[in-house]
Amino acid sequence: MFARLTGMIAAGMLTLGAAQAEVGDDGLHIAPWIEETFLDLREDLAEATANNQRLMVLIEQRGCIYCTRMHEEVWVIPDILQMLEAEFYIIRINMHGSTEVTDFDGEVMEERQIARRWRNMFTPTILFFPEEVPEGVTGIEAAAVVMPGAFGRWTTFNMLNWVLERGYAGEEDFQRYHARMFAEQAAAGATE
Repeated sequence: MFARLTGMIAAGMLTLGAAQAEVGDDGLHIAPWIEETFLDLREDLAEATANNQRLMVLIEQRGCIYCTRMHEEVWVIPDILQMLEAEFYIIRINMHGSTEVTDFDGEVMEERQIARRWRNMFTPTILFFPEEVPEGVTGIEAAAVVMPGAFGRWTTFNMLNWVLERGYAGEEDFQRYHARMFAEQAAAGATE
């Protein structure tokens, strides 16, 4: 019994020693790759395109344990972090926030209203947008890909690559792409 308890305490101490993502006054995680913008989605898309990056909208909320998992365990993986910083222009919407957002169709509303408008129910939710968005559509209509929830290293890594490769416009859906890529990654010994 004592050995088991000692093992549990040691495991708990290791967990406490893990890197913890910094949280701001609003309860959302601080990450240097999240852009501070006026949350005008057309302007953000133009900025992303000018930087030769893809627009990614991250929806989070205070106290989201899955957001914490992404920030502490997934976004920090060097290959993923490098991709986020180099290939994506990332803005964040607070699911319960009151900052004004201008949707692609020109409608201006608070973050919490746009989250509802986009039928967002979970955090984190990540929306990826194409380089061009037609006039008169909302963000949820314009999104090329919606990734609801927290995923592990390889699903996230492969999703980011699939978006960059514009896989959503091809014949191979993400599940098949991910299965194929994961098999290749496992065969190369990368998934161990």
